[in-house]
Amino acid sequence: MTHSVITKEMKAAIGVESEPVVNEVEKGAIIKFAQAIGDQNPAFNNEQAARNTKYGGLTAPPTFLRSMKLGKARAEIVKPYSATLDGGSKWEYFEPVRPGDQITVTHYLADLHERQGKLGNMLMIVRETKYTNQFDKIVVLQRSTEINYQPTK
Repeated sequence: MTHSVITKEMKAAIGVESEPVVNEVEKGAIIKFAQAIGDQNPAFNNEQAARNTKYGGLTAPPTFLRSMKLGKARAEIVKPYSATLDGGSKWEYFEPVRPGDQITVTHYLADLHERQGKLGNMLMIVRETKYTNQFDKIVVLQRSTEINYQPTK
């Protein structure tokens, strides 16, 4: 590998949490979201049937949290290369999200590392998004990876 593209400023941004944003979970939003993605699970779109599930009422589909607003980052990094790919994301679920929940969303740069690929040096940018309910319980952690690289001409 050639010299590292990870700067002191980039390293200093690791772990700096964004401004928190509180999102209220509305029953209608859960139902509309489930309908929009074609999810027929009654736990997400039929209040009467959802009462008979282990959760005792409506809960949000796992991907519902993608619709939450994010706060402004308090630390940004300057990407060294001109192209970025989505490297995927992993989700960990701890608590159901229910109508009436107040979900606080924060995000931060979790890790930076480099890897050699067919196109040369790639910067792996790992970000975490934390979703916490009004009882201060983390309901979901999302870990997303971006791959920053210099495309060939």
